[in-house]
Amino acid sequence: MAYIYEVKPSQLINSAANKLKKIIAKPEYVNYVKTGANKERMPNDPDFWFVRSASILRQIYINGPVGVSRLRTKYGSRKEHVVHRRHRFNAGGSIIRDILIELEKAEFVKKTSKGRSITSKGQSFLDKISNELVKVNHNEQQ
Repeated sequence: MAYIYEVKPSQLINSAANKLKKIIAKPEYVNYVKTGANKERMPNDPDFWFVRSASILRQIYINGPVGVSRLRTKYGSRKEHVVHRRHRFNAGGSIIRDILIELEKAEFVKKTSKGRSITSKGQSFLDKISNELVKVNHNEQQ
């Protein structure tokens, strides 16, 4: 049995994003909004919603229980100013909150008093994906 720590995060997130396309719904507004005050444009990736959902699910698995404010800090970045020095901005909370709601509907995440934590269904979802990736990587090495 492989765990998520044994595979590359980028591989895990991309595989989980492909599987989440069939499980969670993408809101219409995501195609037209920025992800935070530090961004100038909306994301170019049409699968941004699913990639961010998989990444948030992985973060909850590793660091859970996690709240929206900690995730906003995690996904935030710097904003470049012309005259002033750089400033750090948090990511937008609406997208993160809506992703957490969708993950709760899919029963991958549950709300607790300390924040969102992963359920056994969400944990097995990520562990199965990491198992598949370990098998694929092992077959490629041979």
